Amino acid sequence: MASKWSALIIGRLEERAHRFGELRRAVPGITQKMLTQTLRGLEHDGLVDRTVLAHKRPPQVEYSLTDLGHTVTEPLAAMREWTERHLPDVRAARLRFDEPTPG
Repeated sequence: MASKWSALIIGRLEERAHRFGELRRAVPGITQKMLTQTLRGLEHDGLVDRTVLAHKRPPQVEYSLTDLGHTVTEPLAAMREWTERHLPDVRAARLRFDEPTPG
């Protein structure tokens, strides 16, 4: 749950169920391997449900949030709001930290 990828994936699945390829396109910068690992972890934790749509040809896999997964969306929304509100402060702190020290 602590990875940025988990938060981004949960944010996308909050909207609706997605197929793997849709998630990969919707989460910029994520690799296929990382998406697979993150989805497996979220499924293992009971936050994401993986459904095989066998009636489709070829069969497709769809991911959606479980009831437990929906309970984490509100805290994640609060973190996103905090991040957006305080991003300038964080950037300023990073610049101060990265400044060379005199002497």
